[in-house]
Amino acid sequence: MNRFEAVIGLEVHAELMTNAKMFCGCRVVDSVEAPPNSAVCPICLGMPGMLPAINRRAVEFALRVALALNCEIQAENVFARKNYFYPDLPKGYQISQYELPLARHGWLEISLPGGAKRRVGIRRVHIEEDTGKLTHLDGEGSLVDYNRSGVPLLEIVSEPELHSAEEVYAYAVRLRQILRYLQVNSGDLEKGVLRVEPNISLRPQGSSEFGTRTEVKNLNSFRALAAATEYELQRQEAILRQGGEVAQETRGWHEGRRETFSQRSKEEAEDYRYFPEPDLPPLFVDKAWIDRVRQELPELPAAKVDRYQEDLDLSHYDASVLTEDRPIAEWFEAAVKAGGEPKRVANWIINNLFALINESQQEITSIRVTPEGLVSLLKLVDEETISHNSAKDVLVEMFKTGKAPDAIVGERGLAQISDEQALEHIVSKVLALNAQQVQAYLEGKEQLQGWFVGQVMRETRGKANPELANELVTKLLERRR
Repeated sequence: MNRFEAVIGLEVHAELMTNAKMFCGCRVVDSVEAPPNSAVCPICLGMPGMLPAINRRAVEFALRVALALNCEIQAENVFARKNYFYPDLPKGYQISQYELPLARHGWLEISLPGGAKRRVGIRRVHIEEDTGKLTHLDGEGSLVDYNRSGVPLLEIVSEPELHSAEEVYAYAVRLRQILRYLQVNSGDLEKGVLRVEPNISLRPQGSSEFGTRTEVKNLNSFRALAAATEYELQRQEAILRQGGEVAQETRGWHEGRRETFSQRSKEEAEDYRYFPEPDLPPLFVDKAWIDRVRQELPELPAAKVDRYQEDLDLSHYDASVLTEDRPIAEWFEAAVKAGGEPKRVANWIINNLFALINESQQEITSIRVTPEGLVSLLKLVDEETISHNSAKDVLVEMFKTGKAPDAIVGERGLAQISDEQALEHIVSKVLALNAQQVQAYLEGKEQLQGWFVGQVMRETRGKANPELANELVTKLLERRR
């Protein structure tokens, strides 16, 4: 039986988080929040005689991404008109880039199942403007909102070097992470500000020829991306095994039926009749500009993971979790800078703080616990002012109120009893009240040691220093032998 190899490339469209649109002064935030067709102007609506102007901030954001993806920046790049007629395109063409894009020939390293890593080529990174938004009414036509038209859009095109749904998922997740680290895109697929579209084909194993490809759209989650890719691979394989031919087309994903469906035939580049945008001059990007943007790039996730493992002695798992989002990594590093021991801080963030954040559905940037506050809490444990368990309760209160840990300890009377003389008196009382258990212990039932410590903790309402309590229980029991 013939075996097939999957050949997949990804086109990713990321809306850039600039204040203004790509070629006019309309505010991007209004394009989301304003009533339909109110956040527009003659330029983004393509009125006759209106001249576009390039948004420098959008170009700078695009440079960040291109450099982070190890691309070659084109010194001269040209905007082009991409001609097609669709209701969400007010001008009848889209200002994009084609022959001379901003950047080419980059790569992105992904982690594969099992821990292996490999590089996936980036064919091109180019700037364009977004279209309007269509809302289809069942049997009653469609509505179009042009608020989104003209929003800066970055298209990132991979080489067709992905070979499974798992690899597609890994690539998309890693790219989203980088875009968020660079603070150029929120990464929210559900809101459509990041759109990932796989181009999928099959070819006989060992062949170097490309098969007929389909493009899948309207994927609003990474799970949908993986599921649609897997479904499409199976659909195409079934067609080829039956001797049929795969149609070159654009397909949609139906979440309810968990299947792709045909939308329209797939266009080739020639169908768009690209030609240079006559209303915009070539864009020149000089070396000084590139060097400045490169210098301002943040440390990226993969580099952070390596540094956390090498310099801070964290496990790969802990390092990966803490670097998943830039604000979390910055919070962690602020705690370490405040004097926290890295491994311990990592454990408290992952095992305790994350639970509170998830339960409250907050971002780490908005919580009331500060990195310095967590370090102060851990110092109270080190100084044996409070126990480890009490510290967890204090953290909950810090999260709710934003109060300092020592203030909470004082208000709630949580200070740990570490005075040996005072605690010895309590242990003696516990042993005196439980003579039967003491006798059983002396006769060889030594597992009662923990039971006695538990009684001391109960007597002190959890305030006894557990290590000291354990030592005193052993000491006073041995006296009775």
